[in-house]
Amino acid sequence: MTDVKVIFMKDVRGKGKRGEIKNVPDGYAQNFLIKRGLAKEANQSAMSQLKGERKAEERREAENLAEAKELQKHLENDKTVVEIVAKAGEDGRLFGSIPSKQIVQALQKQFDLKIDKRKVELPEPIRSLGYTNVPVKLHTEVTAKIRVHVAAKQK
Repeated sequence: MTDVKVIFMKDVRGKGKRGEIKNVPDGYAQNFLIKRGLAKEANQSAMSQLKGERKAEERREAENLAEAKELQKHLENDKTVVEIVAKAGEDGRLFGSIPSKQIVQALQKQFDLKIDKRKVELPEPIRSLGYTNVPVKLHTEVTAKIRVHVAAKQK
């Protein structure tokens, strides 16, 4: 039994993850992994292609991180305060609540910044008037805070 070096193209449970290079038995590689497109033989051209793909992925990741940091600067700027008007009672409590979807819509309308509502980490909807700092996870390494001001609707 000889082993052959393969590059995994997809995750194979118990054997390897995408992009990994491993030695596997020759028959298993030829009859299962390569035949089903789960891996390819780790020859010189495949190795250089893998290096190119990794560099491109690192470049994309760096661009995403830079974009997230830029967006964080915009969101945490003192001028960026999301204004939301809602009905409230005498004691400053809202009738209803302000969910993350409403915050994201107001942010887009007021500042033309589009953020996915799933990135807003609001543990529970806002239920009172005043200022609230709302965390937004822009990237695995970048979390910004949006200032949300909830004002009472004038009667």
